[in-house]
Formats: sequence, structure tokens, C-alpha cells
Amino acid sequence: MVRHIIRFSLLGALLVVAAFAACPMFPHERLTERVLPTPSRVYARPLVVVPGQRIAAETLAAHLERAGYRSVGNGSLVAGTFKHEGNQFIVGRRPFRYPDGPDPGGNVLLAFDLDGRVESIKDGDGRFLEAVFLEPEVIGSLFGEEVEDRILVPLEAIPPAIQAAVLVTEDRRFAYHPGVDPIRIAGAAIENTREGRVVEGGSTLTQQLVKNVYLSPERTFSRKLRELAIAMWISLRYSKSEVLEAYLNQIYLGQDGGRAIHGVARASRFYFDKHLSAISTAEAALLAGIIKAPSGLSPFRNPERARERRNLVLTLMLESGAIDEATHQSAMAAPLGVKHEKRPARFAAHYVDFVRGRLQQRFAEDELERDGFEVFTTLDGRFQRVADRAVARGLQELEKRFPKLRRKKSPLQAAFVALDPASGDVVAWIGGRDYATAPFDRASLAQRQPGSVFKPLVALAAFTAAERGRFTLATILEDEPLEMTIEGKRWAPANHDRKHRGPVSLRVALEDSLNVPFARLGMEVGLVHVAETARRAGVTSPLRPIPSLSLGAFEMTPLEVALAYGSLASGGIARQPRTTLAVVEPDGRARRGDPLVGQRVFSEDETYLVTAGLEGVVDRGTGKTLRAMGFTGPFAGKTGTTNDFRDAWFVGYTQDLVVAVWVGFDDAARVGLTGARAALPIVANFLNEALDPEALAPFRRPEGIVVADVHAESGLLATERCPGAVEIFLPGTAPTERACQRGQRPRWLQRLIGQRRPAD
Repeated sequence: MVRHIIRFSLLGALLVVAAFAACPMFPHERLTERVLPTPSRVYARPLVVVPGQRIAAETLAAHLERAGYRSVGNGSLVAGTFKHEGNQFIVGRRPFRYPDGPDPGGNVLLAFDLDGRVESIKDGDGRFLEAVFLEPEVIGSLFGEEVEDRILVPLEAIPPAIQAAVLVTEDRRFAYHPGVDPIRIAGAAIENTREGRVVEGGSTLTQQLVKNVYLSPERTFSRKLRELAIAMWISLRYSKSEVLEAYLNQIYLGQDGGRAIHGVARASRFYFDKHLSAISTAEAALLAGIIKAPSGLSPFRNPERARERRNLVLTLMLESGAIDEATHQSAMAAPLGVKHEKRPARFAAHYVDFVRGRLQQRFAEDELERDGFEVFTTLDGRFQRVADRAVARGLQELEKRFPKLRRKKSPLQAAFVALDPASGDVVAWIGGRDYATAPFDRASLAQRQPGSVFKPLVALAAFTAAERGRFTLATILEDEPLEMTIEGKRWAPANHDRKHRGPVSLRVALEDSLNVPFARLGMEVGLVHVAETARRAGVTSPLRPIPSLSLGAFEMTPLEVALAYGSLASGGIARQPRTTLAVVEPDGRARRGDPLVGQRVFSEDETYLVTAGLEGVVDRGTGKTLRAMGFTGPFAGKTGTTNDFRDAWFVGYTQDLVVAVWVGFDDAARVGLTGARAALPIVANFLNEALDPEALAPFRRPEGIVVADVHAESGLLATERCPGAVEIFLPGTAPTERACQRGQRPRWLQRLIGQRRPAD
């Protein structure tokens, strides 16, 4: 009987193999990459540590833990672990494939001084290093409809204990049979005949792979013949190592909600919250044991059954010689060791969605969802977490202080964008307070009035007007009632306090965010020029050259606002946002990420005038709360509040970082608070935690900038009778006339008789 079963099975398989051989099914490439749909992994940027850098020990440890490293205390240091001893960090770096090539890893020692700065970096041989890259953390995955979650790893990265445990459990003669094991088939047939039912399968590891990847789950004779044929064909086409690698990456090992856990690398994270390299012999046996029934043998649901199955696998490993008696006894006594992996709920989820949308413009959707790309992004994991905390704390404090802001339906929202003005790299991104309940991305999609955060662009338009020097920070603007009819409607702008101050300098109007002087300035500069200036700075939303433009009446997204301020922070270079540094294919080939796009649109000295004005906003004006909240570093910023207090903004920058925050309701309900009260505290909390003020360089003053003492009320050079303060000017634009000279009419008299002073 056994002889007939073997003869029939082999004859049928060989017949089908002959048919397959006549027309090869697949090109020759790595079997793992060919057959396994794998979600693309999205990484934050790696942490680069250099001597002289200040970095808290807690920050360094947190980054390593998020990247899957374990603190071993006094234990042995191996790849994937780290120690913190006194003023030293010792990191056992794992090999990692970066876009520019593989990093072999190895131990590094980071020594810190008493101020928390990196004093030196040494490799495992004691050689000094100029910098060290620490593995980036995974911030998301791009899934298809199948929702199969796996992490592809080469066979050499899978611990021998896992390989041995799987082979003794699933296919002991794997190394010798041609994809089909006649001895196992015969044994299974005899056992099933004796029991009168199917109690044992005869499938090899290769057959299981074929069944799960190529065939439907139906149980028919023809399907079984195809399974045998393809298994034998694969054994002829691919090496045993390739087949085993594909199997260990493909095998189903459990369910995480709606997400199927496939492969031993992903399972080690799911069951033990460990990198695959850190799996013990007992844990390897547990993973191999649950292959038979991932649900029924789940160590989370059925720990005792899982333990029994694990111990059986350990005994099989001992009998096969895969482990010795001491290892067997130790592993048998070990606890299951399972724990749910620590994964933040949809970390940076709005950002990952934004990245996905941009990648879909370059790659087919099925490539992103099935081909296992590694997407290296610009996101700074530490900045993102600080931003998350700042936004959550800011909104909670607002709702606590102002109960009217508490709403169950359509709650108070915020958007946060931080970018590097030198490159356009987005380093932090929040599209709303809770992605799970509101996945709409307000950072890139919400069109809201910017209000007074638009005024710096009006000032920039004045400084870049055709008649260079006509407008300076010392130019006197009229703060008097203004009324006109626009498109048949009365328009009468008012200051936030409903008061008028008479003549004020452009600087004071900017620092105190005065509406009427800026409405007048926009019209005097030319509203078409104002709109063109905003376009050059990076605003793409529709703008119309009507007087309310100067007061931020036309809607923009927080991303647009951040990019426009980035043009100021960079000294006049407009950048496109960059989110992806590189995309690496499974075979290691790197594709370029977002290009570095920038164009000089303003001169450095023109933008510096705006920056100087915005520094005054923070030091003396509507943004001075930032100083009161403890941030002492150089910063240029602007508050913004829209009509009826519906939107609150605070946007600003250092030389290296732009931060834009919007606070409001999705249904445009009234917030009732200024940008200084609603949005600025979020930025202050972020800056205080994210940046070291002592490490921030002051804004660089361009060559040629002229400094003069100016009498604020007249805009003329200060004198003993009319003292003033230091002001800066473009070359050739400083006033030459002195204030309060004999024969000059007082300013109030000039205004009374209708005379205007030249606008120099």
C-alpha cells in the first residue's frame, strides 16, 4: 500500500512538473522577495551623534528603546543592547542598511561631560569617531488590503535556534528531500488510515510555503497535485537556504486585531517586544511551536497549552542534537516571557499619510503596499514627540481654563508644522489632536484665514517695492480711522483694542500687530505686489488684490504659512517641503527621495529687516509671552488672530527651525482667544523642551546693513532734544534729516494742516 501511494504521488507530481517546466513560472530572483507581499516600512531620520552635542541621557535611551534596543544593565552587551554607566553610554549597534549602503554595526562608547555634552565617541577598538549613526525608529507601515504585517529578514539574520526549532517541528528531513517527502507522506497515510480520519499531514515545509503563497485553501485532489508539483519545481529552482528564508518570513504566527502577523521577525516583536536577534532558545521554541495553531496555542490566550507545546519542541531539539542537555533544562524552566510590544498608537499618523500621498505620485500603490520598500523620511522622532506633548498639553490647558472650549462633538483642534528652512525638511507634523477619531490632516488640508501672521509678508512687500528704500522699519504709518467700500460692501478695519494711536513706525505696527496701519501699508505698496510677494514666498492658495488681503483674509494651510516663514528664516530662499530622503528596495537599491528644491526669491538683507521686526514682536510686542514662558533663545515670531477670534496662530523661527501652530474648531466656531493666548503657549512648550537656547546662534546680520539711532515718533535721526533707539536699514535708506531741529514744524501741526512728511 505504501509503495503504491509513493509511486502514485511521485508520478502525478512529475507529470505536472513537466508541464510547468515547459513554461517557467517566475524569473530567477530571491524567492522571499518574489512571493511575499510586504508592507513598506516608514522610518524617521536616524539619530546622528557628534562630539560637542548636548543630548540628555533619557533622550538617548528613549531613542534606542524605540529602535528596538534593550538596556542590559550589568548584563552582557550584544548587538541590539546598550548600557548606561555613569557618564558613558555603550551601544551594541546592530547591522543596518542605510540608503547609502550597509552599516556593519559594532560597539560604540559615548562619553559625556558634566554639562551633558558628548565629549568623545569611540568604536569597539578604542578609535575615536567623528560621528555615529544610531538606527532610526519605524514610525509606520504602508499596508494593502491584505493587511499582512511582516518584516523581511535574510536567513543569516535569523538566529540558528529558530531555524533548528522550526525544522525539527515542521520538516526534519528538509535538507534531503526534493520539496516532497515520500517517507512523511507514507507515514501520514498509514496513521490516517489507522485512525479512520485525518490526524497527521504529510506536507513538507516547502509544500506549506506553496500552499500559503500560490494556492487556494480548497482541499481537492487536483490542488494537492499542483502543490506537490510546485514544491518540487521550487526545490529545483531555488536553494534550500532560499526556501527556508522564504518560509520563515512568510509563516502565519498570529493576529493583532485586524492585522495578520507573518514571519518570525515580526512575531518576535509581537510576542516578546524584542528584536529578532535577542530571541532566546526558549522563545525560539515557543515561536516554532505555535506554527501548528497560532490561535489555539497563543501564549496570550492559552499560556499553559503554549508552554506544553514549547517544551515539546525543546525536547525534539534535544533529541535531534540541536541543543545540549544544559540548554534544554534551562529553557524548559524559563517563563514564557511574552509581553505586548510597546507601540504608540499611530505615532505621527498624519505625517505618514502625507508621506504616502506624496509617494503615490511616484510609485504604484501596489508597489508601496506589497514590495517591502524602506522609506527613510525627514521626521525627527524626538521633535515629533515633544510636539505631541506640547499640543496635547496646550489644548488640555485651554479647555481647563476656558470650559466653553470643551466640546464632545467637533472638539478644539490644532495643527503643528516644524521644518528646517535650509532644506525644507519637515521634522515634526501634527494634523489634529487625535488621528483615531479625526484622521483629517489639518496641517496640509485645512484652509484657514492666517490673520495677522500674514503681516510680515506685507512688510516684506514694502521692503522689496520697486522704489528701494521707500519703506523702512522706521517709516511712519498713519493709525487713523479708515473706511471704504469694496465690492459694494463697507470695509472699516479696526485694531484689536479698537483704539487708534496716530502716527506709528512700521516696526511698532508690526510688533503690536496694528491692523489699520497695515491696511494702509498694503494699499500704498500695491496689493498686486503684496500678493506676488506671498506667492514668491511659497503661498499657493488663491489670493485677491483687495485691501483685506493685507490683514490675512484669504485662507491658507498651516504648511503654506510655515513655508512662507521658511523663506524669511532662510534669508530669502523659498523651499518646497521635503518628507522623504530615500526609498530603498528589498534588494538594497536606493531610489532618490524628494529632491532638494530651492530658489532665491528675496535678498538676504530684505528678509533680515522682517526678521528684525519679528524679533521685536517676541521681545516687546504681542509675542512677548514667549519670553515670559521661559524661552530665552533668539527667535522671530508673529501672533495671528482672525475675525471674530475664530482662528489662533503663532508662527516663528530660529535660524534652523520654523514652527507654525494653528488652533481652532473644524466648524469655524469662535475660539474667543488671541494667538498669543491659544497658540503661542504650544510653541513655547515645544521650544523649551526641544531646543537648547545656549546652542542657538543669533540671526546673522548681512553685510551692508546700516545702524542708526532713530526718533520713533518722526522716523528721523535722533537728537538730544528727541532721543531715539537703534534701528537698522538697507544700505542708502537710513534717514539723513534730524528730528526736532529749529524751524521744523511739530508733527502734530503737520498733520493738522495736512502736510505729509516724505516717506524716506
